[in-house]
Amino acid sequence: MQFEFLRLRFHFEAIDSIVFPAGKAANVVRGAFGTILRQIACTPACTGNGHQPGCVYARIFEPKAAHREGPSGLADWPRPFVFRTAHLDSREIQSAERFHLDVHLFDLAQPSLSYFVQALGQLAVEGLGPGRGRARLASADQLSLDDAVAQRVFDGEKLAAPLAPSAVSLTACGGPVGHACVRFLTPTELKSEDGLAEQPEFQVLFARIRDRLSTLAALYGAGPLAIDFRGMGERAAGVRMTHCALRSEHVARRSSRTGQVHALGGFTGEAEYAGDLAEFLPYLRAARWTGVGRHTVWGNGEIRVVEQGAESGNHATP
Repeated sequence: MQFEFLRLRFHFEAIDSIVFPAGKAANVVRGAFGTILRQIACTPACTGNGHQPGCVYARIFEPKAAHREGPSGLADWPRPFVFRTAHLDSREIQSAERFHLDVHLFDLAQPSLSYFVQALGQLAVEGLGPGRGRARLASADQLSLDDAVAQRVFDGEKLAAPLAPSAVSLTACGGPVGHACVRFLTPTELKSEDGLAEQPEFQVLFARIRDRLSTLAALYGAGPLAIDFRGMGERAAGVRMTHCALRSEHVARRSSRTGQVHALGGFTGEAEYAGDLAEFLPYLRAARWTGVGRHTVWGNGEIRVVEQGAESGNHATP
């Protein structure tokens, strides 16, 4: 059993100086991306009352409006992509300097790569950041999981079809693993039965990862994952959190359309877990690429796992 997706890196060259405020690089991209995508990908027959079936914009940016059947009881569908822009936070890009942002694309049935190229290219021309500094979309690469360039999918003029997607195995392999440390690299918020979890207890963390992977695969991938939801949930409850060192990150954005302020914060830091972790590690590794929790599409909930064998005491970062 595996989870598949496309890992894409878009390379830009700055024309003007571009400022990415602290904690808000994703916000610099998000609003304009949605506006431009609607202009270039929304079906002409769509109206203010809703989107037509087959609307590319709706499938990418408002998937609940696509009127397709999905997992039972799921009202709000996850968007089929995430941005990775945290490396741009607090940076000022100078004229002629190169920079990049990553997109992880989960819609394997309709990858819509051309629309991302068009939207990000136009966004760069119209300007980024508080000063609306302009840039040029120079190229785009499909990356492997180890950061190697698998193929150049856009050379600045021509678009090429992507290669086979990256695949993350969800099957446990190797010996027993008794300890693991999860690092929360970007602000993370996890829903629990009582609202938002104050700490990432393992049962809650695993449940949110499992549900996100399963939903993305069912809606956009090869189909539902063959997961023993109840059994794995019960076993996850036996994993203990042995250490937790978190910081609260307070980030907000203002909607240009409504003027409302939306909180995008959460906790960062790390938590350590002890128990029989071998079957859960593949899911923790996969969450590096999908994110976990709220606002993952804008880069929140990015994690890394550092595992330790039950007896060897050796650490390994997948």
